Amino acid sequence: MGGKTSPTSINKYIAKAYDRVNLTMPKGKKDTVQAHAAARGESVNGFINRAIDSQMERDGAAPGDVEDLEENKEKTGG
Repeated sequence: MGGKTSPTSINKYIAKAYDRVNLTMPKGKKDTVQAHAAARGESVNGFINRAIDSQMERDGAAPGDVEDLEENKEKTGG
């Protein structure tokens, strides 16, 4: 059969499996971030998560913190 998954089902899964963060930035910066992410072949979400992981590592996050984030990213494709 292979029908489409309903938006309600998708949203229910996302709510169960992910945390949401509302991000605000100055007008025009979103376009810059989107262009940068696209140029690197990644989504805006992937870019932001990578930037967070990288900064946490530079800030000296506990070794398991960044590794746990990397494992989760691999599982979710993010």
